[in-house]
Amino acid sequence: MTLQSDTHGQEHLDIVHLYALQSLPPREIAAAEAQIASCAECRQELEMLRPVVRSFAAWSTDVLRPAEPLWGRLAERIAGETGAPPFVPPPETRAQPEWEQAAPGIYVKILARNPKNDSVSMLVRLDPGTDYPGHTHAGVEELHLLHGILKVDEKTYYPGDFLRSEPGTVDHRVWSETGCTCFLMTSTKDVLT
Repeated sequence: MTLQSDTHGQEHLDIVHLYALQSLPPREIAAAEAQIASCAECRQELEMLRPVVRSFAAWSTDVLRPAEPLWGRLAERIAGETGAPPFVPPPETRAQPEWEQAAPGIYVKILARNPKNDSVSMLVRLDPGTDYPGHTHAGVEELHLLHGILKVDEKTYYPGDFLRSEPGTVDHRVWSETGCTCFLMTSTKDVLT
C-alpha cells in the first residue's frame, strides 16, 4: 500500500475505514498505522469510527430501520452543532483491498468464520446493476449497509441501515442499481433459490 499524496483525502479515508474494520491485509497494517500516526485527520476519523465498529457486536437485534439515511441525519446534526453547512462527501472512489470474486459483480472479503454454528462475517460488495441470488436463510442473517443503496424484495436500504432476517425466511431478489458495500453476518448453509 502506498499513498500517492500526503493530503488527507478519500484514499486516506479508505485506509482508515478498512483499518477500523480490521479488513486490511496483514502486510498493509504497518503502513496504515504509520499513515494514521502521521495524519491528524486520520487519527480523528479513526477515533470517531472505533465506537461504531465496536457497536456492531453490541447492537440489539430489534433495531428499527431509521426513517431517513443515517448519513444525512449525521451530517445535519453536525452542521447544526458547528454552524457549518452539511458535509457532502466527494464522489467516492473504491478502496482496493484484496477482494475475492464470488460471482460476476459480487465480491467478498471474509473477516471471520465460525464453524461451530456454520456462520461467517464478511464484507460484501455488489457492482452497480448486480443481483445477488435469491436465497433461504439457514440461520440469522444481519446486514449493516455501509455504502450505496441495496434493495431486498420490496424494501430499499441506505448507508447506516440494518437488516435482520430470521432462519427460514427468503430473500427472493437482492440487488443494487448503484453498487453497494455491506457488513454481513450470515449462515454458510443458506440455500440458493
